[in-house]
Amino acid sequence: MTNSAKYIKIVEWSEEDQCFIGCCPGIIGPCCHGSDEVEVYRALCEIVDEWLTLADQENTALPPPTIGRNVAELLTVV
Repeated sequence: MTNSAKYIKIVEWSEEDQCFIGCCPGIIGPCCHGSDEVEVYRALCEIVDEWLTLADQENTALPPPTIGRNVAELLTVV
């Protein structure tokens, strides 16, 4: 598993901006946007990969992974 795969990536529609916006909680806030959800996700994955590579090169501690925390359950509206 890559380091990037350890972090949840979110792409959501912004009514205010009228586009999709991507972020990776714990790694980077809103960092890419566009009209195509898939393209925004691809860009987000590249940004997260680059961010993690830089953190590794600079010996910066990575935040705890966000996968495996049952995040989907926390986001489920009951």
